[in-house]
Amino acid sequence: MNSLPLQGKRILIADDHAVVRMGFRLLLEGGGATVVAEADCSEAAIALYAEHQPDALMMDVTMPGVSGLDALTRLLAHYPDARVLMLSAHEDLQIPRRALKSGATGYLSKRADPAEMLRALAQVARGQRYIDPALAPQLALAQLSGASDPSEALTDKEFAVFLQLARGRSVNEVAATQHLSPSTVGTHLYHIKQKLNASNAAELALIAVRCGLIEV
Repeated sequence: MNSLPLQGKRILIADDHAVVRMGFRLLLEGGGATVVAEADCSEAAIALYAEHQPDALMMDVTMPGVSGLDALTRLLAHYPDARVLMLSAHEDLQIPRRALKSGATGYLSKRADPAEMLRALAQVARGQRYIDPALAPQLALAQLSGASDPSEALTDKEFAVFLQLARGRSVNEVAATQHLSPSTVGTHLYHIKQKLNASNAAELALIAVRCGLIEV
């Protein structure tokens, strides 16, 4: 009897770091999977998903251009049954909440043990929900206690714009990656500042750091 957890599963990897993708490929192939393709950005992930129709997509939340969260929303609009395991190096609760709310099948920290990654992806490839066991108790506790961070006041689109602005991107750069007009991004920025009680980009960055959404 074959005990490989991903035997026969076709997987698409999306991560902007080539070395990371290589490590993932070796791990997944060792677990029995066939890696059908690798994407280095969100736009490529969507295109390659359409081309290969894999059993599961393993995608990093943070990538250049369109974020993994935005790519997830776009992908599910065209392929509502897509099975997606979102990965992130961040330990905050806001990212997994957004990912799962947006329709991700599962969420796993990049700090997870390799064996846990294989288990997570096998579960997602079967269409079963998966939440990183290190984060699940915190997510449940926060939901029960009503604990939140300031960015929870933002809509999904405002959150995507907020993350990019907090990382130092200009309004025009955000407009290009989000496929919005600069004036629309400006409107989002106005509402973001109002909701977060921030007056400039430096304060937005500080809020993002405090919430664990970006690293310094």
